Amino acid sequence: MSTELADIHDFIKAIEPFNQLSDSAIGQVINQISICYVREGEPLPPQGIDQPSLYFLRKGALAYYDMSNGEDGELLGKYGEGDICSVFCRTDRKENIKVIPEEDTLLCVIDYEELKVIIKDYPEVFAFFMNTAGERLQNKVASINEEAIVSSTLMNMSISDFYHAPAVTIDSKQSIQDAAIKMTELGFSCLVVVTNDELAGIVTDKDLRRRCIAQGLAVTQPVSDIMTSNVQLIDVNHSAHDALIKMTSGRIHHLPVTKNGKLAGMVTVTDLMNQEGLNAVNMASTIRKANTVVELAKIAELLPKLQIRMAKLGTTADHVGKTISAITGSFTMRLIEMAEKQIGPAPVPYAWMAAGSQARQEQFAHSDQDNALIISDDMQPEDDKWFADLAKFVSDGLAACNFIYCPGNVMATNPKWRQPAKVWGQYFDKWINQPEPLALMHSSIFFDLNTVCGDASLLAGVRAKMLNKTKANTLFVAHLSGNALKLRPPLGFFRDFVLISNGKNKKTLDLKHNGIAPIVDLARIYALSEGIEAVNTIDRLRQASGTPSLSSKSAASLIDAYEFLGMLRVEHQARQLQANTEPDNYLAPKEISRLEREHLKDAFKVIKSMQNSRQTTYS
Repeated sequence: MSTELADIHDFIKAIEPFNQLSDSAIGQVINQISICYVREGEPLPPQGIDQPSLYFLRKGALAYYDMSNGEDGELLGKYGEGDICSVFCRTDRKENIKVIPEEDTLLCVIDYEELKVIIKDYPEVFAFFMNTAGERLQNKVASINEEAIVSSTLMNMSISDFYHAPAVTIDSKQSIQDAAIKMTELGFSCLVVVTNDELAGIVTDKDLRRRCIAQGLAVTQPVSDIMTSNVQLIDVNHSAHDALIKMTSGRIHHLPVTKNGKLAGMVTVTDLMNQEGLNAVNMASTIRKANTVVELAKIAELLPKLQIRMAKLGTTADHVGKTISAITGSFTMRLIEMAEKQIGPAPVPYAWMAAGSQARQEQFAHSDQDNALIISDDMQPEDDKWFADLAKFVSDGLAACNFIYCPGNVMATNPKWRQPAKVWGQYFDKWINQPEPLALMHSSIFFDLNTVCGDASLLAGVRAKMLNKTKANTLFVAHLSGNALKLRPPLGFFRDFVLISNGKNKKTLDLKHNGIAPIVDLARIYALSEGIEAVNTIDRLRQASGTPSLSSKSAASLIDAYEFLGMLRVEHQARQLQANTEPDNYLAPKEISRLEREHLKDAFKVIKSMQNSRQTTYS
């Protein structure tokens, strides 16, 4: 092989996805290549090349424009040495694009039909050129999820692999003694209580001790007197990981399983703990047993190790976020219990709320704390001291556990975010009816709230009224959209990406603010526009799918982009935690493969497209 051909061989072999081809196939590619020289400003395809073709850039630079919105076009990206330009492979993509050399450029050109013959036995390479950015991203995310199925445990195992059927029941009119006898005979720690064959509650051995024996209640009383009503349920079609999160978040040990809306069986914490070692259930159990803030802080040191372990297992970012958020909730609940033991019971009902990423169940280790209090309208002025003391104890405790204080002071220690339900209603009324851009930007975090502990009906009541207003207020949605569109993906890249140009994060991409946050913002807008109660980003996109706000195809593309970006973030932070460095969201492109960089560009294109659609709607 001549020196020149060897040089071309090495050049092409180093380019994703051609590195997946055999040397023989690379040789066939080289035999079909022609060299082309184009001058600055001379649009592609070059003169004399009419057939669909693929271009390899040897020297120079190309700018790629979307011409669908006007003559000037919108810059989508730039190609530099070693990049491949595939936009001319399919004739149906030519109408709305323009590719212009920004300097004199040397290209290797291959007829696309000839290329397809060569790569026909390499389906992944073939698909790379035939698919759109959204389709490539969808295939990549599907591959990630397949790997997670192989390497993870509870994450993708069905509840059907764990639950016991049928669930053992007892009629609500039967006595407490009847329940104790039945549980003893069967060796069970719980029974499902039914009324007219419909689930009414659950009774556990803990209920027998705390609500009957400790209270001196007659064992002849009906079991309904000591049962737990408002029982959390889970459908048989959910994963075992979903059950784990429900148990960890709700601090429950028994979870009735339903099938087609009917009681099917029971799954317990023990069932899941037998499957996992260092996991959320074990950690939550340890947290419950802690008696001091010092003990909790020691347990919190395990959180980064759990995140590393989950990343190594190939766990999806969605599952990592749900797990870490649930554990944060466990820390919070234990601190609230400690506080109430120290300062006494609450004077009136309240709800401790998580805001932001924890509320969305998207929190990672070393996150800052965002929280607030909704208090019953029965609150008296003198009651605020109790809630101020509670907030300080819990917030300080979380800080000791490495959940740093919120830089924006979005915490229950701030009197503004420690208010009765009626005041919270007034806050939302003002944000929705008088949507000032700056105020709305600072308050958008409060449209992502979740009850961690206390009376969940307080938040539910405020949220229901809020959603009724957001659905009907196009001005509010327009202002919210305007704020959301300020965070843009770095698509004006030259030879790779637009990177941070200075400071300690020089030559990196901000995955959170330029990739993940724009999707979170869009999902929030769709949810508020459609009156959707969900707070988790993927849940919001799924529930908004097929509504006037969001097509099913666009929802799927955004979910794929969100999951891929989340995967990059999880792996990036795991590498940092493994190296005992503070985790962040700043990814250097050199950390990932060339093919992953292409998928990253695909994700950014999906986000940009959806932002442009939103901008058009409210411009």
